[in-house]
Amino acid sequence: MLEFAWPWFFYLLPLPLIMRLIPRAQRQEVALRTPQFQTMAALASAPEALRRRLGWRLLIVLTWCALVIAGSQPRWVGDPISLPSTGRDLLLAVDISGSMGTEDMTLGGSAVTRLAAVKHVVGDFVERRRGDRLGLILFGSQAYLQAPLTFDRITVNALLTETPLGIAGGKTAIGDAIGLAVKRLLNRPAENRVLILLTDGVNNVGEVSPLQAAQLAAQEGITIYTIGFGADQMEVKGLLFDRTVNPSAELDTQTLTDIAALTGGVYQRARSTEELAGIYEALDRLEPIEVDQETFRPEKSLYFWPMGIAFVLSLVTACLWLFRNQRTAKHSLDEAGP
Repeated sequence: MLEFAWPWFFYLLPLPLIMRLIPRAQRQEVALRTPQFQTMAALASAPEALRRRLGWRLLIVLTWCALVIAGSQPRWVGDPISLPSTGRDLLLAVDISGSMGTEDMTLGGSAVTRLAAVKHVVGDFVERRRGDRLGLILFGSQAYLQAPLTFDRITVNALLTETPLGIAGGKTAIGDAIGLAVKRLLNRPAENRVLILLTDGVNNVGEVSPLQAAQLAAQEGITIYTIGFGADQMEVKGLLFDRTVNPSAELDTQTLTDIAALTGGVYQRARSTEELAGIYEALDRLEPIEVDQETFRPEKSLYFWPMGIAFVLSLVTACLWLFRNQRTAKHSLDEAGP
């Protein structure tokens, strides 16, 4: 429906009439010298000129009305749109340190890096979280916010997919990632804060230790689910024979378990792409929190329509005024003679 943001602007409509009612003696008008004034005054007293004056006034009145309507800020308000009434605030913290480039995962029958597997699994998880606000934290030697909390799952997924390996440094700052998540979740409802942290290593750099950050998160009511990612066995080719190694030997399982226990979350171990997908499917079944329903009504400003009409009317008035002055001047010259 049509609404006016500033309806009090319509009180200005009778302003020109009020100005006309003020006695001429009390007006402070600027003197203007006009050539052939007597001739124009004589023409204005004629019946034909009187009809012209009525036309001028009509154009001026219409222009003023259009300007007042434009100043009242007319807008078209659409039908109410209901925003999601359930959901959580989920921050996804993903390790992108150098060790995430280890090719101990398989995807579609081919060997892939840990980061490639994470992008595939977490991308599917993001697509399923309709109604949730999702955010993305990437961490290596430093932790930084790649995407703030938003309903735009497509953008969050795209930012994760386009993330190159090691862009945040080669080491692992788990404590800094948790601290950044606490900072970003402080202004959200206390019962609605969740962090899902995935790493394949041990905290070896950063300003704060993981357990100190977890204690701060627990004080703020933030639940942290931790995931330790990486295979237990990996075949490494040698010159004479292959050998089996443990690519996840540096995974700090105890610290990840303590972080989850301190905040009321759960630690889970993923040794393959399939296990990681199963973990995120379990996390996907988190019971959403009921929140107050919000509605949004789209608005479209319409002030430019009456503004455009006022411009066209003023342009027509100016053109007619110039044409009238030319005719008056010509008439005066004809009466003056050679």
